[in-house]
Amino acid sequence: MHKVKLITEQPSKYDNLEKMSIRELLNNINKEDKSVPLAIEKAIPQIDEFVSTAVVKMQDGGRLFYIGAGTSGRLGVLDASECPPTFGVSDNWIIGLIAGGDKALRKAVENAEDDVNQAWKDLEEFDINHKDVLLGIAASGTTPYVIGGLKEAKRNNVITGSISCNEGSPLSFEADYPIELIVGPEFVTGSTRMKAGTAQKLVLNMISTAVMIKLGRVMGNKMVDMQLSNKKLVNRGVKMLVDELNIDEKIALILLEKHKSVRKILEEHKLNPEE
Repeated sequence: MHKVKLITEQPSKYDNLEKMSIRELLNNINKEDKSVPLAIEKAIPQIDEFVSTAVVKMQDGGRLFYIGAGTSGRLGVLDASECPPTFGVSDNWIIGLIAGGDKALRKAVENAEDDVNQAWKDLEEFDINHKDVLLGIAASGTTPYVIGGLKEAKRNNVITGSISCNEGSPLSFEADYPIELIVGPEFVTGSTRMKAGTAQKLVLNMISTAVMIKLGRVMGNKMVDMQLSNKKLVNRGVKMLVDELNIDEKIALILLEKHKSVRKILEEHKLNPEE
């Protein structure tokens, strides 16, 4: 594995943090956070290439997998878990896996990220195959769990992408579509849950949202396929119908209770506008 300069581990631009006032701490953290979208902007061409490939593969019946360890793994699982309620898709269309399994979401699992073979074992449980796409997430770009998963995926003809926050990392080297988010040293030296984690979260939002839109899961700018699983979402659905169809809230609610889907109601209206 070639050596890489770990910008994510470089000393913070700030020192003597414990001597700062609370306001100084908050202002300085915020100042650093402002640099994150600018770093992402530079990587948009890389993100575009990965999303374009993922869309084509998923249109052909493939799935999108995320793998990561620690914060990176948690962010992948978070993004994947939010797609079914937001876009009304199956929970096996975008799948997030974390080193150490689901228990690692709440508590760190010792040495889980150092097992170079475990990621592929985890992926095999989902019968990953050449139709699918795999995105490895690791702020450092050096996590063995993630690198091992990408290496084995490539051997099995699975398209791979990566998200890391160091230039020319081993993870980028293994990925077909590397995405590098160079956010610089963290406010607290090496604490990649901060800027690196924020950058990863924003890019995962971009990837899954763009994929879902291109796969037809949004109409106009509305989440017409969202699961109506609580009162807030039902009220959101009612508002969509009121705005789109110019009908009374009570009628919108009756329609939702009957059809259980904003999309179905809107499509039915297009077919039978007089009803």
